[in-house]
Amino acid sequence: MEGSVSFRFLVGAIFLGIFVGCGCSIENAADSATAVYIVTLKKAHFNEELNLKNQYHSKNGGSRRVNIFDKPSNFSHIDRMNGSYVSQMHDSLLRRVLRGEKYLKVYSYHYLINGFAVLVTPQQAFKLARRREVSNIVLDFSVKTATTHTPQFLGLPRGAWAQEGGYETAGVGIVIGFIDTGIDPTHPSFNDKSPEQTYPVPEHFSGICEVTLDFPSGSCNRKLVGARHFAASAITRGIFNATKDFASPFDGDGHGTHTASIAAGNHGVPVIVAGHYFGNASGMAPHTHIAVYKALYKSFGGFAADVVAAIDQAAQDGVDIINLSITPNRRPPGLATFFNPIDMALLSAVKAGIFVVQAAGNTGPSPKSVASFSPWIFSVGASTHDRAYSNSILLGNNITISGVGLAPGTDDMYMLVSAIHALNDTAAKDMYVSECQDASKFNHTLVQGNLLICSYSIRFVLGLSTIKQASETAMNLSAAGVVFAMDPFVISYQLNPVPMRLPGIIIPSPDDSKILLQYYNSSLEKDETTRKIVKFGAVACILGGVTPNFSLSAPKVMYYSARGPDPEDNSVDNADILKPNLVAPGNSIWAAWSSRGAESIEFQGENFAMMSGTSMAAPHIAGLAALIKQKFPTFSPAAIGSALSTTASQHNNYGGPILAQRAYANPDLNQSPATSFDMGSGFVNATAALDPGLILDTSYNDYMAFLCGINGSAPVLLNYTGESCGVSTMNGADLNMPSITISKLNQSRKVQRMLTNIAGNETYIVGWSAPNGVSVKVNPKRFFVASGQQQILNVFLNATMNSTTPSFGRIGLVGNKGHVVNIPLSVVVKISYHSTNS
Repeated sequence: MEGSVSFRFLVGAIFLGIFVGCGCSIENAADSATAVYIVTLKKAHFNEELNLKNQYHSKNGGSRRVNIFDKPSNFSHIDRMNGSYVSQMHDSLLRRVLRGEKYLKVYSYHYLINGFAVLVTPQQAFKLARRREVSNIVLDFSVKTATTHTPQFLGLPRGAWAQEGGYETAGVGIVIGFIDTGIDPTHPSFNDKSPEQTYPVPEHFSGICEVTLDFPSGSCNRKLVGARHFAASAITRGIFNATKDFASPFDGDGHGTHTASIAAGNHGVPVIVAGHYFGNASGMAPHTHIAVYKALYKSFGGFAADVVAAIDQAAQDGVDIINLSITPNRRPPGLATFFNPIDMALLSAVKAGIFVVQAAGNTGPSPKSVASFSPWIFSVGASTHDRAYSNSILLGNNITISGVGLAPGTDDMYMLVSAIHALNDTAAKDMYVSECQDASKFNHTLVQGNLLICSYSIRFVLGLSTIKQASETAMNLSAAGVVFAMDPFVISYQLNPVPMRLPGIIIPSPDDSKILLQYYNSSLEKDETTRKIVKFGAVACILGGVTPNFSLSAPKVMYYSARGPDPEDNSVDNADILKPNLVAPGNSIWAAWSSRGAESIEFQGENFAMMSGTSMAAPHIAGLAALIKQKFPTFSPAAIGSALSTTASQHNNYGGPILAQRAYANPDLNQSPATSFDMGSGFVNATAALDPGLILDTSYNDYMAFLCGINGSAPVLLNYTGESCGVSTMNGADLNMPSITISKLNQSRKVQRMLTNIAGNETYIVGWSAPNGVSVKVNPKRFFVASGQQQILNVFLNATMNSTTPSFGRIGLVGNKGHVVNIPLSVVVKISYHSTNS
């Protein structure tokens, strides 16, 4: 839910505090104010049936569970016993600790983590913290939400879809869980009336469909197989408005509907906005099933307690993939960014075999701005694609000015009339009248049949005035079209195309707007005595912006897309983990919109909207991951991530390097070749990801060893997972990831990677480019690996100079059967042996 006009920066709200064991920060809180705390108990409870179910599903393609719409879930007896028993244990603990006191348990978490959310005072929270059963207490924190052409740009019709048997079967049997703002079940992108094939509900999915007045019986179907909402934490704060936010899975915002359709929307749905046809939309995996877990809301965003409950339920229901187009606003405090309730719940989801995708965040382009931290989470940045809608206006003096606006053009030259020169007498003192928000302020006769010039001020940026209302004003006045000149006080504001029913254009540049107004003013004829205008002499023709241009150089990393290096903690320390993992289309994405979606005023009442942000990039990857999971049902989450990463492209559609925008102001004038901290492994290659040749796999135990290697982490991990740490010296660079990142190269380092051949017998040649200030050697330089066998790659890195500037390289493996595997190298700090001695 991101947007400036059609996107805004949404990166979550404040992480309010954390303490471990019997930490004392609570005592400084207000004495009597109640708040929601997330409490984790020391004896972690992992539902054994979850593991058995996922093992059975991976081996046999499904379990015996069946989905039941609009009815209570048919959880097995074991599910009910475990959930009920754990909840009772939580209740018992609360009664013992807070005997006779008032409190409210909000959630019991019993599937992925053992804990609960409870509304208590700081004193009561301190009592809980001192109990030996309690490990962590986190003050609940808020979070917020972070295509007609992208299937073609990604090569799906002749590539990945063709490999899966066509779009008719792309994603069959896979369930993606969306933790977002809900969904509009009436949208044609989510119906199950497919003429090509029926939608059998996957047997391994056991979710339910809530039934409310906003989400009536029949809302779910064979496509939309589950829908729930989570708002208990918000309700305890008294900020939940059932009328605006909908106490149901229904999407009153638009963001959730948009992201779900990007990943899994039906194929061939016509996109008609403001009466204009913009092509047919399709999700990345159009036959994938959708399960919705609404935990974000239009009025206030969301809270971690509700998000964790949604993750817990999605895993229990049996989803294959989780998409989170949400991020926190600030880095979690404490030992490391990885130890926060959401990431730890997602670690358990990964243990259960669920591939987790998260938006990287919209806080770029500054370094270390990424808001998705953990190595078990696949973090996605946003790039452009090759389609753009350009608009322009031709003035009577033969000057052409470019602009934006999804609007038709005029058929001829028309006279220009400024709003401030077309006022009724009653409107003369209105300082905002030039924004054209009220048709009653204007002289109908002066505007009729002419082009109305309106001012685009800071009030449009703030949402106090809208393009939609100004367009309605122009239509009510029978104008031939509307032209928006940018107020000079609005500097470096990035505008995306917005829909208009009548001819129109927004000139985003104050300098170009000045050229327009100078021509207009110089063409006015005024009475020499009264100085009243007697003739409007300026004319112009709007050329129109509903026809797309497909010749742009793309992809390009957007300025707002969050960047690495991955912050390990709240200090200056960097993690040995590459973030983002890669980039995908996220800018100017057409996708479904809720019928009551209020997030973007310009698209209210429309069936589709064009939005931008890493929120839009993440579901592209979720949908493509569904295609990989469909082809390789036994792939672990890490294997899916490896297939996406090692096959990613480092070049644009013209063969040049992928560029990254470096500044918010004039981003296309401030760009340079993208590094691994901008784009991760590169730009997703959907077709190649289905045939990666070699994969690098990482297990839950590997992640645990990595976490145990963080100094002081043993008690935290024991508390969260119930598992003890042995002696571990593993750090992020030692994880078998499809990348190598070293935040501090002290003289030299050896790193190993284990490659598994999932294709036929093949011989590979190894080459590499070294980061600046580092010498690299890789052994072996050539190897043969049989199908199903493994090969160890030894990578030796030596610092040749002292430097704190990040530098980048790459290892490339080229097979004689056509497979190409890329492993990016990133080194931040380099300490040279010779330099330090001298």
